[in-house]
Amino acid sequence: MKLTTIGTGTAAPHPARVASAHLVEAGPVRLLLDCGSGAVHRMAQLGLAWSDITHVALTHFHADHIADLPMLVMGWRWGQLPPRSEPVTVYGPPGTGALIERMAGVYGSWLLSPGFPLTVREIAADEVVHLPGGVDLQTCAVPHTAESVAYSISEGTRRLVYTGDTGVSDALGRWAHGCDVLLAECSLPDTMAIREHLTPRQVGALAAQAEAQRLVLTHFYSPVEAVDIAAEVAEHYAGPVVCATDGWSIDF
Repeated sequence: MKLTTIGTGTAAPHPARVASAHLVEAGPVRLLLDCGSGAVHRMAQLGLAWSDITHVALTHFHADHIADLPMLVMGWRWGQLPPRSEPVTVYGPPGTGALIERMAGVYGSWLLSPGFPLTVREIAADEVVHLPGGVDLQTCAVPHTAESVAYSISEGTRRLVYTGDTGVSDALGRWAHGCDVLLAECSLPDTMAIREHLTPRQVGALAAQAEAQRLVLTHFYSPVEAVDIAAEVAEHYAGPVVCATDGWSIDF
């Protein structure tokens, strides 16, 4: 399994970080987790095979996590020759279907019928989605917006958990227990803490509760980058910590 952090930024424009997007490659699966603003062009800049993505999974409906989805579909249809013919499935929490329909109302009906099979599937909280090659996808509700979910991607004994945007959640820590990689948001310093996001110390507590083998941090607003993130995380979590940048990757 390979993780590439495509976009490690937020809604705040940043010279080096585009908005949320992460690529997980496992067997035949090329799963894009979120598709925030700037993600599609960042993939091209990084030399990633954006045309080979097989699945997209959305954590919630804020623009910094979904804004480039129409751009991605447009790129598959009109940004390459020959146009895409392979099917794609877009996963998300309840409400994803209605979201895509609203997007099509703005951008055009091609978003629903782009010339290749495009399926939108909403995942229930207790559902396990079996992807090709023995890859399993699951969700866990998290406290951010009404629809927000975290994702678990597992292949054999390997498991990655992506928090999406979340506040403090004991349920998330229990659900993520034992994961090989915890890809977690780290939005704000303690002085700006809000219930919808995590600070470095809160992320450290989450990783410790989950007993994650490795913690990879993303979704940085500029103020949090002014503190010693690793040191604050280490007050609670003793494992390896990475403050990801756009284009960072790991095979595990």
